[in-house]
Amino acid sequence: MLSAPDTEQMTTSAAASRNTSAGNSASTSTRPGGPPTGASWRVLAAATFTVIAWASAFVVIRFVGQDYSPGGLSLGRLLVGSACLSVIMAIGRRWVPMTRQEWALVALIGVLWFAVYSIALNAGEQHVDAGTAAMLIQLAPILIGVLAGLVLGEGFPKMLVIGGLVAFAGTLLIGVATSNGHADLGGVLLVLLAAVVYAMAVVAQKVVLRRVPGVQVTWLACLIGTFACLPFIPALVSDVANASAGTTMGMIYLGVVPLAAAFLTWAYALARTDAGRLGATTYAVPPIAIALGWIFLGEVPALLAVVGGVISLVGVGIARRPSKPAAPAR
Repeated sequence: MLSAPDTEQMTTSAAASRNTSAGNSASTSTRPGGPPTGASWRVLAAATFTVIAWASAFVVIRFVGQDYSPGGLSLGRLLVGSACLSVIMAIGRRWVPMTRQEWALVALIGVLWFAVYSIALNAGEQHVDAGTAAMLIQLAPILIGVLAGLVLGEGFPKMLVIGGLVAFAGTLLIGVATSNGHADLGGVLLVLLAAVVYAMAVVAQKVVLRRVPGVQVTWLACLIGTFACLPFIPALVSDVANASAGTTMGMIYLGVVPLAAAFLTWAYALARTDAGRLGATTYAVPPIAIALGWIFLGEVPALLAVVGGVISLVGVGIARRPSKPAAPAR
């Protein structure tokens, strides 16, 4: 166990946490009976950008995977993302001193989400078909909801549970429609590992974001993930030397947009809403990825996949709706 910070630091951190929580609550509030406030729309816009960027990553990874190995691709995009985030931090972002517990959680995020998740998913998709991978990785929002309810005290709102189940049912349909039956145990375990570490990292990130700015958390986690992937330097050097200009540009895109930009907008949204509710929005990633694959790669989806995509989007809409407050006791 890490030792606790001194009493004065705990008092300061607690006060800052209360202030941040109050600010987050206010920023996501809605007018009674009316549309969301401006701050709520900014959170929705941030979440929407994140989901679209992450969906595009699945399409670009399939293209870049022609020339880049899982380890080389992971390190390459992390180097690009770290460079972008370092520039953002250098242009005047205020540094917030962190406690040892916060440093430990950021290190956990960096290793699990920025390193292990990326490598495990890239490697797992070489041993399972896209449909099976989609079904397995979408266990992550369920795990996020469960961990957020148990660890963060967010509970299990009725609409979130219903919406999550509906969205996951849509993901199952997408998986059935796009599966070719190619899946070995090792690949399945790798994708499941990616889903588990992803969920754990989101919950850890929610805790740190109570006091530390999202830019700082994302930058540090990305740097730590990059350091963890340094053993793949030989693979990256070899990949870059043999890759086409197009796939290298794709790798750079993965570092700039789905990594640096989208992780920043994710952190912004996560700091201002429940982890479980935000996690449910990622159920929109598979149907958007299908649409992007259709547009840019000419991958015409099966009818069942389209139906599953629509169901997933409906489920996300349900999960985003606030549950009705319980009637006061008389």
